[in-house]
Amino acid sequence: MFESRTGILLIAGLGFFALAFLSNGLVPILMYRDMPEQTAEEVVNRHLLIQFDDLRSRYPEGFAKLVRHLGHDPEAKPTPESDRQLAAETLRYARKLYIGEACWHCHSQFVRPVSNESRRWGPVAKSWEYQNELQRPVLFGTRRVGPDLSREGGRRSNDWHAVHFFKPTSLVEESVMPEYPWFFDGDPNHPNERGIAMIAYMQWLGSWLPHYFNNYVDPRLAEAQP
Repeated sequence: MFESRTGILLIAGLGFFALAFLSNGLVPILMYRDMPEQTAEEVVNRHLLIQFDDLRSRYPEGFAKLVRHLGHDPEAKPTPESDRQLAAETLRYARKLYIGEACWHCHSQFVRPVSNESRRWGPVAKSWEYQNELQRPVLFGTRRVGPDLSREGGRRSNDWHAVHFFKPTSLVEESVMPEYPWFFDGDPNHPNERGIAMIAYMQWLGSWLPHYFNNYVDPRLAEAQP
C-alpha cells in the first residue's frame, strides 16, 4: 500500500486533512479558550448605533413596528442603554430571519485568504470575529452565488439595502437574488419590522472593523491615487 501511488496519495490526503484540522480547528480553540463568548449586547458598537439611529429617523413607522414586535414601547424616549438593548434584540431577531430566508445558502460570511477574495470583499476574516452568540452556528457558507457579506456593513446606505431587498435588479441588473416584498408594507420606502431588522443585520456585519464607513477600497484603485 505504501509503495503504490494510490497509497501515497491516500496518506498525503489524510496528512493534509489532519494539518487543516489542527490549523483551522484546534489552534483557534486553544488561542481563544480563555476569551468568553460575547453576547449580542456586547457586540453592539458605535458604528451600528449610528445606522440604527438612521433607520429610526428614515423609517419611523417600520421602526415603531420593530420596537413593538420586540415587546417595547415605541413611544418611550430612547436612551443609550435602551438603544443598545434594542439593537441587540434586533440582531437576534434578524439572524433568525436571515437563516429562515436561507440567505446563508447563497452568501458566505468568511473572507478566505485565497483567490484574491480580499480584493473583492475586504480584509481576510479572523477567528476572533466569530467569538459571539450571533455566530452560533457560524454561517461560513460554501457557495458564492452572491458576494460574501462579512464586510457588508457600512459599504452601502440603509435606503440602498431597502431598495435592494425590494427589487435587487433595480440596483444590480444581473442579480439573481429573489425579491422580498414581505419585508415591506408597500414600496421600498416602507420596510416593516422584518425589513428594518434585516437592514440592521446587514449593517452589523463587519461593524467591528475600525474602517467601517469605508469598509472596502480596491487596492488597485488605492495604488493609482497620487
